Amino acid sequence: MYLIYSLLLGLGFLIMLPKFMLDAWRHGKYSSGLTERLGFLTKADKVKQPVIWLHCVSVGEVQAARPLFQAIRQRFPEYSVVVSTVTVTGQNLARAVFEGEAAQVFYFPVDWRWAVRRALNIAKPSIVLIMETELWPNFLYECRNRQITTAIVNGRLSMKSFGRYELVRAFISRVVNCLDLAVMQTELDAERVRKLGLEPKRVVVAGNMKFDAGSADPANAVTTELATRFNLASDCSVLLAASTHDPEERVLLEAFAALRRAGRNDLRLVIAPRHPERFATVATLLDQSGFLWARRSAGSTIEDKQADVVLLDSIGELRAVFPLASLVFVGGSLAPIGGHNVLEPAAAGACIVTGPHTHNFEEIIRAFKTREALVQIHPQQNGAMTMMLTKTFDDLLQDTKHRQELGARGKTLVEENRGATLRTIELLMPMLNELSKA
Repeated sequence: MYLIYSLLLGLGFLIMLPKFMLDAWRHGKYSSGLTERLGFLTKADKVKQPVIWLHCVSVGEVQAARPLFQAIRQRFPEYSVVVSTVTVTGQNLARAVFEGEAAQVFYFPVDWRWAVRRALNIAKPSIVLIMETELWPNFLYECRNRQITTAIVNGRLSMKSFGRYELVRAFISRVVNCLDLAVMQTELDAERVRKLGLEPKRVVVAGNMKFDAGSADPANAVTTELATRFNLASDCSVLLAASTHDPEERVLLEAFAALRRAGRNDLRLVIAPRHPERFATVATLLDQSGFLWARRSAGSTIEDKQADVVLLDSIGELRAVFPLASLVFVGGSLAPIGGHNVLEPAAAGACIVTGPHTHNFEEIIRAFKTREALVQIHPQQNGAMTMMLTKTFDDLLQDTKHRQELGARGKTLVEENRGATLRTIELLMPMLNELSKA
């Protein structure tokens, strides 16, 4: 089965090669760190043994990994921690977040055995911690062969991913049993990974570390800078569209225009697209909107203070906008993406609105809805979604008390669910302590 997987992986790469080359030419999406993706890691200076390899796919996992990284560094300062990512945005954020603390930050190797072996030979990890659920068969197989301890931390397995894995359950059962431990977010996640064949004794539940990652007050110097530059002061209302996908920006701009026509001239819109390669597309959409708009990445001008719309085309600054927002729409939920993380805006006490498609975070959204800590729009037909969003935003902007109550409930829910990082560290302690004896 591993041979078939490797052949299919190679075939898939050849089929997708034209798209990869186009994306690399347009956005530098795959060309960045190409040698590292092929396993040619640079040997870092002064790396102490043992080495803990912490793998984060992208921005969300990097953010969630921050408290775990700090906890490991505090308890085991004699160990080296290296961090890998898959995406360019995740790599850029990891380099900024872990600068001076991680022994090395690099791209995760493509799951070809020769690339994996080369990366493992250079990094020489004693333990690999994989954020959420990245099941790379050849990587896990090679770790098992080398007796490298591997663990899933903050594990999550959506129904969509579970359904795909079930199609090849016999193979996936062998893959997951390369893991020494799976620390899952919820009992539902744990049950799914057990159904894929992982021995029950290796599966535990510790909660979601994103509650810890989002628990600190995100207000900082960037918050102040953005508020001053774009005049996002207390005398105006700010609608933040966070982590948006196509066609959500268009729908939100239509709702924003309707609110402005209804007399909400003090309302400002901040749009933060999920993927950097879409910044230019959204900028074109704003050019066509008729609104005065500004982009974060451009040089500061006097006109920034009059902008109706701000395009947040930067990486790692979304958290800084949450304290400024009167309303936060969390994207990936109008489009059938499955939604994005609501915990960070909730930790800032923001009033949250989502669309109907939130299956990637079903347990979290269920908890928020049970506590009446967010507003979720029901599925709508065609243009009715714009009308429903407009009415929802307008009602919340009018009812300050209700809006503040929603934000307060969300913040309380986050605070009540903190502690997953501590529980995870306690579960990892036997493995981590064993490293010093090796």
